[in-house]
Amino acid sequence: MKVLVAMSGGVDSSVTAHLLRERGHEIVGMMMKMWSDPLAPPVRTSPKSCCSVEHIARARVVSEKLGVPFYVVDVERAFKEKVVDPFLEGHARGETPNPCVECNKHIKFGLFLEKAKELGCEKVATGHYARIATEQEADGSQRYLLLQGADTSRDQSYYLYTLTQEKLAHILFPLGAMEKKEVYRLATAFGISIPAHYRETQDVCFYPEKSKEAFLRRYLGAVEQGDIRMEDGKKVGTHKGLPFYTIGQRKGLGIGGLRIPLHVSRVEPHTNTLFVAEDGEDHGKSVQISSLSWISKSPRKSEKVRFFAKVHSTGENHPGSLLYRGKEGTFTFDTPQRGIAPGQALVLYRDQEVVGGGTIIPSSS
Repeated sequence: MKVLVAMSGGVDSSVTAHLLRERGHEIVGMMMKMWSDPLAPPVRTSPKSCCSVEHIARARVVSEKLGVPFYVVDVERAFKEKVVDPFLEGHARGETPNPCVECNKHIKFGLFLEKAKELGCEKVATGHYARIATEQEADGSQRYLLLQGADTSRDQSYYLYTLTQEKLAHILFPLGAMEKKEVYRLATAFGISIPAHYRETQDVCFYPEKSKEAFLRRYLGAVEQGDIRMEDGKKVGTHKGLPFYTIGQRKGLGIGGLRIPLHVSRVEPHTNTLFVAEDGEDHGKSVQISSLSWISKSPRKSEKVRFFAKVHSTGENHPGSLLYRGKEGTFTFDTPQRGIAPGQALVLYRDQEVVGGGTIIPSSS
């Protein structure tokens, strides 16, 4: 079978390519050059950020060692339109967008699948830690299931909830049933060199800094400061600008003179106010969700369905009920939750199966 492998120069994609070649598949390697950060000063460019010259060189070396074709495709315009711009716009509204979800939807399993078809490849493969299974329907048809990765500490199924039956039919996740230590063992066995400064990409990969504040300042320009208030209205400080904070944040609030631990409880863009609270004061049970998508069948409208939900990629699955209203819905957790921010993805699970998900929106929307 001819497979297009998404190469990044990292350990996971390199092991993926070796595994598939070892299994007898015809491999084509491709790296998508997504982002060059045109406003970043040269001194801020890091070889460890995505799409760096170093990553391209490592991916090329792996492909040459395997004796397979390797292509670098520029998708920067689409990446800016579908991933970076919504990321900036969301933060400007005081939200906490998840660019990895959009990247998987539009780029890695959008444009990349299109490139696979152009090259005559039957499948695409990535180094994601997630699994794909199949089950037989009553009518004899086959349904694809997206499952959590076997290594729960590395599971990336949260970011993949927008995948469809049609897309899953053309995707391979060779590392999904493995633990990370096994992948490293295979990397050594395959002779894949791991640089001493190698750092795995976690979450947002398109800015080199550890914090996103510098990136946001470059692209959003001047951001207005405003009040930090307790939920009772008492002013306790001044914030740097709403885009630089997220719901649940504890560190870097710039609040002095208070001995009680506080975290960001909500933002109020129309008054440019950042609200903080003590633990327990802002726990909520219900969240509104928009842009709901389903991997296979959706519930009936106005139907209340039990699921587990996750609002952070590394968080736990919490039980609750979804009241489905088409593209929107309300998810009510069995127990109150803290740190749920508009813009985040809420992903629905049935045991280990990813059923679907959507974007959390402000309750007033």
